[in-house]
Amino acid sequence: MNGDAAGYIASEPAGIASCIGATWIGGGVPGTVELLRQSLRPGGMMLIGEPYWRQEPPDQATFKGCHAIGKDDFLPLPELIEQFGGLGCDVVEMVLASQDSWDRYVAAQWLNIRRWLDGNPSDELAGQMRAELATSPARYARYQREYLGWGVFALMDR
Repeated sequence: MNGDAAGYIASEPAGIASCIGATWIGGGVPGTVELLRQSLRPGGMMLIGEPYWRQEPPDQATFKGCHAIGKDDFLPLPELIEQFGGLGCDVVEMVLASQDSWDRYVAAQWLNIRRWLDGNPSDELAGQMRAELATSPARYARYQREYLGWGVFALMDR
């Protein structure tokens, strides 16, 4: 394996196969569902973590602030759930981040960046990390908090 999970198929079928926040491994949700299926035994469960639009962004600046190119990068929650169904899966459970839990998750990253900067002031990445810390909190508050949601979905093949 080359260090990432892109294209990985388990040598023995498993009861659970998951991809949390990295559906790029299958080129998006449909390809990731197909990839995970290949590692599941019959009756197994897939766990997929995926962002969704809480509400449609009003402009290109908001898409960019959410690390998206456009509207089609993510789906609204009902359409994401329908997409799973269209791929032959039943959604049997989901855990959605609240804005408060999303705040805690994102803010912890800022603290980690700050601590890393304090410990590595002359690292070649320090300038890039400083720029991220300087812009990320406002970008999150302005764009991501209101427009982007996050969930983990448990799926079973029909």
